[in-house]
Amino acid sequence: MSLDDRRSASVRAVLDSAPAPVVPAELCAEAMRRGGRALRRRRAARRLLWCLLAVAAVTFLVWASITHPWVEPPSRTTPPLTDW
Repeated sequence: MSLDDRRSASVRAVLDSAPAPVVPAELCAEAMRRGGRALRRRRAARRLLWCLLAVAAVTFLVWASITHPWVEPPSRTTPPLTDW
């Protein structure tokens, strides 16, 4: 027997000799209820974040189409006259 086989055999013996833990009957129903609630909250938060991202993208597109930030602003002074 290898060392791993002996270790797994000793672990199995310890687990088989221990009495089964007593689990309340309503534990599964309570876990399902809490898990469902957490899942609904997570789904709602994800939908809210996607909606906020979409609103931010639309807002940015509207702002960019109105102000044209990529265009150089007009000059406030006239260029110097050099060819006189």
